[in-house]
Amino acid sequence: MQLYNTLSAKERAELIEQAGKERLTISFYAYAKIGNPELLRNHLFIVWNELDVLGRIYIAHEGINAQLSIPADNFNTFKTHLDSITFLENVRLNIAVEHDNFAFLKLKVKVRDKIVADGLNDDTFDVTNKGIHVDAQKFNELIEDENTILVDMRNHYESEIGHFKNAMTPDVDTFRESLDIIEEDLKDHKEDKNLVMYCTGGIRCEKASAYYRHKGFKNVYQLEGGIINYVRQVEANKLENKFIGKNFVFDERRSERISDDVIAHCHQCGQSADLHTNCANDACHLLFIQCDECKEKMDNCCSTTCMEVHHLPYEEQKALRKGQGNSNDIFKKGRADHLPYKKDLRNIFEMLKK
Repeated sequence: MQLYNTLSAKERAELIEQAGKERLTISFYAYAKIGNPELLRNHLFIVWNELDVLGRIYIAHEGINAQLSIPADNFNTFKTHLDSITFLENVRLNIAVEHDNFAFLKLKVKVRDKIVADGLNDDTFDVTNKGIHVDAQKFNELIEDENTILVDMRNHYESEIGHFKNAMTPDVDTFRESLDIIEEDLKDHKEDKNLVMYCTGGIRCEKASAYYRHKGFKNVYQLEGGIINYVRQVEANKLENKFIGKNFVFDERRSERISDDVIAHCHQCGQSADLHTNCANDACHLLFIQCDECKEKMDNCCSTTCMEVHHLPYEEQKALRKGQGNSNDIFKKGRADHLPYKKDLRNIFEMLKK
């Protein structure tokens, strides 16, 4: 029985094109005690493969984290299947603001130690003692309160292209890094301030809110459903949108535009831009912001060196990569030293000093 994806991204893209069906981009998560993640993983792959689900799904003993796309006409069957699994019944589904039929080109269901790499020992605190979930309207009210500290729980390359007004954006590469930094910078405000957090879809705040309550913060809130759900509520209820720029997403789209504001800059020339590019050199693949002019000039590459390699015959490129492994720049997400206009986000909690 097939339990793994067997088609290349190119083959899958051709099938999607031929099918001509509208696909929905969806994300969801659920924390639950899963005794046999491998068994659940195989079950989901078999059922979802039949429904033409594509995406990236992580399963661990602590729960599930899913980002996927599915043909719109298979959605009801997909939802019925979710509801047949006890801990996923009526789970909140975050429907993307912008859909792209090619957002995902493979079905990957993987068993992991954690559904989010938080580096925490869950046995040391009560992960169910979470912060208060708030909807878009309450969130807007809270962040206008002078006693509120609004914190972006995402990484620097996410907040660089879009964030909520007056939010503090930690200059971090990983979620785990932000946890200790935030606690240290806010240690004098554990009782007198509202700690309000947000992230893309809510999953990072789910764990972080419990962690900060464990650390002694009294008034902890989290935006339910994250930025994705917030935007839908704002549109449905005609609320003021307090998010500026684009929301970074972890699929082929890379972002969804939320407002017309362009708050980031091309990492190569410095002009206004907020579109991320993966360097076309297969030995690099650095994620960075590149404007249209630099994209054309540099042929989607982050440096002249990478462009030279990218223009070599494929076999020569392959020979150069042999035994080298991935460039460390892949993990820097726009921090490579050769990018002269990379944003320096040294503004963590500067508002507290005023």
